[in-house]
Amino acid sequence: MSDLASIFFLSLLAMFTPTLLAAVTVMMLLPNPKKLMFGYLLGAYTTSITAGLLIVFSLHGSASESTAHTMGPIEDIVVGLVALLVAYVLGSGRDARLQERRRRRKEAKETAEKKESFPERMLGRGSARVTFVVGVLLTFPGVSYLTALDRMAKLDANSAELVLLVVAFCVIQQLLLEVPLLGYTFAPDWTKDAVARFRAWLGRNGRRAGVIFAAVIGTLLVLRGVIALLT
Repeated sequence: MSDLASIFFLSLLAMFTPTLLAAVTVMMLLPNPKKLMFGYLLGAYTTSITAGLLIVFSLHGSASESTAHTMGPIEDIVVGLVALLVAYVLGSGRDARLQERRRRRKEAKETAEKKESFPERMLGRGSARVTFVVGVLLTFPGVSYLTALDRMAKLDANSAELVLLVVAFCVIQQLLLEVPLLGYTFAPDWTKDAVARFRAWLGRNGRRAGVIFAAVIGTLLVLRGVIALLT
């Protein structure tokens, strides 16, 4: 596989991070998702592009590749095992008592005005400024991005070409945010209907979807970490 092809593959891999998937799902379930996702996207661009440019122009030798090769797989395995544990807990119903306590606590605290949950307070206040900050904080380079940056730095490319590569990687990495935003811009009615159907489907199948999602993400992360450690 050529270096450019591997960088493109890594950008697709970086797109399916648990943090981004969770953030997009939460924002799509809240009011004003277009504004929230736009703020998050700007924050994500700020961190990913800035950090990417700083790293790619400062890499020397193979030190960064060694760091990514040793620390990245371990991180993948740990996060993957946590995701598998979440899938087990949800699938086995062991969280039922916790849910019951939360339900009773929520009922006890209910007032005339609906109390917001933590995700709603962070992402759902209708403020692009809040989601911008969340995007900045949650988009630091992961192992896929660091590996791609190392490969970019080793290419026979000038500064302008490296900047374009970093920006292109960051754009591909955020496709899960960019595609819905394009939908809200060019086909707002269809997109709103699709989001409404997604909310209804999630309301009916939320637990099962959570189990499948956590199991798939956890398995992929563990496998990727194990393969990286063995290669």
